[in-house]
Amino acid sequence: MKRKLLVIMMAVCVTASFAGGSATVFAAQEESTAKDEVIVTMPTTSEPESGFDPAYGWGAGEHVHEPLIQSTLTTTNTDLSIGMDLATDYSVSDDGLTWTVKIRDDVKFTDGEALTASDVAFTYNNCRDNSSVNDFSMLKEAVAVDDTTVEFHMNTPFAVWPYTMAIVGIVPEHAYDENYGQDPIGSGRYIMKQWDKGQQVIFEANPDYYGEAPKMKKVTVLFMEEDAALAAAQSGTVDVAHTAASYSDMTVDGYDLFSVQTVDNRGFNLPATAAEEIDGVTYGNDFTSDVEVRRAINIGIDREEMIQNVLNGYGTPAYSVCDKMPWYNEEAEVEYDLDKAKEILETAGWAEGDDGIREKDGVRAELTMLYPASDSVRQALAEDSKNQLAELGIEVTTEGVDWDTAYTRAESEPLVWGWGAHTPMELYNIYHTMSETGLAEYSPYANETVDKYMDEALKSSDLEASYDLWKKAQWDGESGITQEGDIPWIWLCNIDHLYFVKDGLKVADQKIHPHGHGWSIVNNVDQWSWE
Repeated sequence: MKRKLLVIMMAVCVTASFAGGSATVFAAQEESTAKDEVIVTMPTTSEPESGFDPAYGWGAGEHVHEPLIQSTLTTTNTDLSIGMDLATDYSVSDDGLTWTVKIRDDVKFTDGEALTASDVAFTYNNCRDNSSVNDFSMLKEAVAVDDTTVEFHMNTPFAVWPYTMAIVGIVPEHAYDENYGQDPIGSGRYIMKQWDKGQQVIFEANPDYYGEAPKMKKVTVLFMEEDAALAAAQSGTVDVAHTAASYSDMTVDGYDLFSVQTVDNRGFNLPATAAEEIDGVTYGNDFTSDVEVRRAINIGIDREEMIQNVLNGYGTPAYSVCDKMPWYNEEAEVEYDLDKAKEILETAGWAEGDDGIREKDGVRAELTMLYPASDSVRQALAEDSKNQLAELGIEVTTEGVDWDTAYTRAESEPLVWGWGAHTPMELYNIYHTMSETGLAEYSPYANETVDKYMDEALKSSDLEASYDLWKKAQWDGESGITQEGDIPWIWLCNIDHLYFVKDGLKVADQKIHPHGHGWSIVNNVDQWSWE
């Protein structure tokens, strides 16, 4: 059927604010029978500040996605198992210190040069030396054995390496320099044809792609705030517009609301050690260091109420940082029970005072809950938490802060965070202790048993077999980070990623999205189609 092709032209003007100013994006409609182009909006924060270079965040980092313009060695399937892209086979030595990967011999970069194992080794060694977003300290050296074989020699075993291989785009050694990210050459499904910084990036299908030819021959991404994206949808000038739960009850003519489940979770830390000042920074909290307080809070939060009131129903309860992942331990799940939560506090000696606020041994049941000042959803979750915890006799003050302040103050106060990734390393990064401090990185916590399971998981020579160890790190029947264990973090909800999708456009089935309401939606844009 015919449709109106949306082309970026100076006709309809939409203003999108972004960090440091605002950009005016011009879009218009033009009659066309083309059915192989699509225009998608993303938050301004999705624009890669350092360009399309895997060493500096493209395809990796906090907002993990597939890099589109570069090939990766592996991929993640819909069920989060490992699939193949450039790799035809891989194996790991019994000691976990050598990964051997065989790659295809029919792949060329878009400048016509063949992609070989030397390019793979160069890419990974460059990431090891220069990555600003990912930790490659486990990698000793990548070595090209021959044109189609690369070996990764590790400093320490790292069983989750296949998940790293799924996000690192391979760059050409012969055409890489400090400006690569501004005009990248790759071998992936698309070629970056145009980048108007602060406004848009345009991708066109790679005619020499070695895999199945993309159905969508042109993909335009507009970087917009949510209100601008909504206006663009209302004017009909985009095909897919990202949106928030606060807009989910709106009707946009010619569009349907499309919802994707995620592991993009929101929760807050509860410092698990007593307050102590070190080098001018306070670590720990005398109130939340009581494990019974943390257990009471965990079952005293009505997650369903929060999802309905804050997210308009577009979310799922969160009980861990890895809900729905293959390594998730369902023992993390709890039932909301306000009466039981009160009983826990009473039994632990937290008695209500005349003002209704609990106290024990001179310590008042009060805390300040921080949230990023620029994030209205996290602010709403903080306010909802405040109201719910008041029912427990806990006084909460909410405060919006910048991230520089947040990281430091989260060592002693709860902060509403956002996490979620397609790798078990998310568990490690949050709960494993650091050798320098003996505490976890983002909030004071330590458990040798939890550390041991995660260390053993990383040493495993079988990725899928390691999942059981990650599960035991969460709860092994006696120790862990769940309700009956230490519960140093309270997980609230996984936020659905919402989009207004133009009638007639079929968005391919999505695998569960990680943290970041941005590039994940176009992971499989090559498979989208117009009806």
